[in-house]
Amino acid sequence: MPSSWKSYFTLFFVATSLPTEWAHWRDLLCLLKMWGIYRALVFALVAASSFTPVRVLEFCQSTDPDCHSHDTASDVQPSPEAVKSRWSRNVSNVIHDLDEFKVSCKKLMEAFPLDEVDGNFVRTVKNCLFSKSFPTPLKGPLRLAAVSKDVIEGILDLDMALTQSDDFLQYVSGGKLLPGSEPLAHRYGGHQFGYWAGQLGDGRAHFLGQYSNRKGEIWELQLKGSGKTPYSRSGDGRAVIRSSVREFLCSEAMHFLGVPTSRAASLIVSEEPVVRDQFYNGNMKTERGAVVLRLAKSWFRIGSLEILAQSGEIDLLRTLLNFIIGEHFSHISSSDPDKYLVFYSTVVNETAHLIAQWMSVGFAHGVCNTDNFSLLSITIDYGPFGFMEPYDPNFVPNTSDDEGRYSVGAQAQVGMFNLEKLLAALSPVLTVKQQKQAKIILKGYADLYHMRIHQIFKAKLGLLGEDEDDSDLIAFLLKMMEDTRADFTMTFRQLSEVSAEQLHDMNFTQMWALDDLSTHEHFSDWLNMYLLRLSRQQNDTDLDRQQRMTNVNPRYVLRNWMAEAAIRKAEMNDFSEVNGCSCYPKPDKSRRSCWIGFPPTVICLSHTRWSCCTTSCPLPLLHKRLQRRRAMQQDLHCGPRG
Repeated sequence: MPSSWKSYFTLFFVATSLPTEWAHWRDLLCLLKMWGIYRALVFALVAASSFTPVRVLEFCQSTDPDCHSHDTASDVQPSPEAVKSRWSRNVSNVIHDLDEFKVSCKKLMEAFPLDEVDGNFVRTVKNCLFSKSFPTPLKGPLRLAAVSKDVIEGILDLDMALTQSDDFLQYVSGGKLLPGSEPLAHRYGGHQFGYWAGQLGDGRAHFLGQYSNRKGEIWELQLKGSGKTPYSRSGDGRAVIRSSVREFLCSEAMHFLGVPTSRAASLIVSEEPVVRDQFYNGNMKTERGAVVLRLAKSWFRIGSLEILAQSGEIDLLRTLLNFIIGEHFSHISSSDPDKYLVFYSTVVNETAHLIAQWMSVGFAHGVCNTDNFSLLSITIDYGPFGFMEPYDPNFVPNTSDDEGRYSVGAQAQVGMFNLEKLLAALSPVLTVKQQKQAKIILKGYADLYHMRIHQIFKAKLGLLGEDEDDSDLIAFLLKMMEDTRADFTMTFRQLSEVSAEQLHDMNFTQMWALDDLSTHEHFSDWLNMYLLRLSRQQNDTDLDRQQRMTNVNPRYVLRNWMAEAAIRKAEMNDFSEVNGCSCYPKPDKSRRSCWIGFPPTVICLSHTRWSCCTTSCPLPLLHKRLQRRRAMQQDLHCGPRG
């Protein structure tokens, strides 16, 4: 046992990201010494990059009118002149005719060699990044199930009225090609569940082209579920309503939760039958086909580089890297001899930040293979994802992940594995010296992740400044949440809404998550520790603390039972729940009651399961340490409790 508890709690968040053979304390202490060597480099990397602000916005899914209303009395109202000016400017830039909406594939087609073989038949592809592949139109009547107003107007510059036209329906389902579109399917590979899987690629997605909007942003449009490509393997190239609803809702929810993500513009459903094994248990079921129009600044992923390195296509690997750096990493000079090393350092840094943001909202991706990890460090390819309900580091949303490789608590470790594979893919274009430097950068990943997760959870608890006991405070809370199965989202949200006086009195009326947490035998000790920490924050009022916390602790996430409710209705052509997905760019003032109650006792487990395993944390020893602090707590104005 280490002599200092500080060592343990400093590593609390990193422990889930490190190999299990490092769990022994002697190895951990050696690791601490090793980190000291790289600390200067790590902090230089952090200083060179800008932390994404901790920003969590509200998510609600409902068609209840009361659910969508919010108090605007305290909002600052713009002047009529300002409203008119903004309205006029928007109208002049909005596209009112779909014939004027143009995309282009020219940049990618000129930058890279294309597959010399035409046709959508499945084959092994070499010496290219893209194959020409046309979408296969869905059969039967088509229905527009949902659109994202924020994407349609804010990214694609389209008048929302256009979404009701038949042309729009055809364009976003693959029935017609957008002006300028020359559809492509991307070739990539990947490590799946730890093993190299060879050629993968866009098996049911078609790249339509790039769109440059009025803000100067370039977005890549892609249809998912639009038919076979050369990379479909044994698949039919289709997506079903179930998975498409989940991707549409979650990508938009994640955006408004402040997590970097791809976006979804529309969801089209059809009557075309599609056979799927929903639970991977051999029971095939006929479902209906659907197509999502999704967008990202880039769809390149770690597997895009891996397939080239594995195939020995080094010139093309270098070409792709130069393209990605030139298009998306403007801070890297094309003439810098270390540009690939700086690129790798940036991806390591931003991957650590992305996974920390996933953890901040309890998000488990479900399939963290290298072919699903974006080189821009955004969340892509929503499959069997899930949001934690009770706090459980062993939460596994993917029913086919029998070993729990991609549990929510293992995501940081998987991130490191994927970055190791990225380094392996980059090695052919790195010098021996650069490879050694890259390994040092990779070893700093755990430190980066720890610093970011520590920063995020301090914000979730409303903590300002630095205190040597903050790691203890956070670790203690999470362990109590795990022991009591307290709801992850609502515990932090209700801590945001309760006053210090209510905390002192343990007055948790109608706060079911805090009520669950308070059943822990050491809750009063943690509470005193928390109140003492808050009391040390000079010039900080309780109201300010609550406001900060509500800004970073969402009341709503896309819980599995919410998504399932929307799916069940959508499969009966009732899209009210899907289209009722609304996102709010400010704290909820109306205290909507539609989704904030205790989760239903009966939920669909099609994409969710819980593990009974728990991580070990010697709370009795921590309790003794806290007891030694009781004298300090006497300084608290409300006095100690428990």
